Amino acid sequence: MKIIKQGAESVIFLDKDKIIKHRVSKKYRIKDIDEKIRKLRTRSEAKLLQTARVNVPKIININEKEMKIEMEYLQGDLIKNIFDELKEKERLELCKNLGKEISDLHSQDIIHGDLTTSNLILKDNEIYFIDFGLGFISKKIEDKAVDLHLLKQALESKHYKSFPQSYNEILKHYKHKDVLKRLEKVEKRGRYK
Repeated sequence: MKIIKQGAESVIFLDKDKIIKHRVSKKYRIKDIDEKIRKLRTRSEAKLLQTARVNVPKIININEKEMKIEMEYLQGDLIKNIFDELKEKERLELCKNLGKEISDLHSQDIIHGDLTTSNLILKDNEIYFIDFGLGFISKKIEDKAVDLHLLKQALESKHYKSFPQSYNEILKHYKHKDVLKRLEKVEKRGRYK
């Protein structure tokens, strides 16, 4: 078993053909509060992964006592690592599909919460969403617009060479017009600049 990623909330291990996400204790929090937060976030993420009708890793086991989620290991490419290397036609096709997939996710009222190319995997020419640690359920148009805005910021900073064209292609294939209208308002606000 080896560590493949260490984030602020958790440590991700690779164990043969499965991923183990372990939410680690925060020493600065009161123990009881820390356990409640970790248990709630573990339960919430597992539920989102189990109910999402888009491509996500399959859950193998949930251990709320140890704050661990075991899931399938997706042998694909992090989109973050391949996005800038794709030919323009391939990249735009990926963006088109991403717009449709995010639409499907939002149709289920699932907000990813950390929509970046670091949390998307391309496997067998299909897009998979990973890391729903900041995800939640919401019917609010505002939450969906903010999800898209976070993706915009990620693309603009990480993939700036192809940013405007790529982002516009995603929006062109995102089907919720009410969310796109709200996105315009979100982008005008100071806190998101």
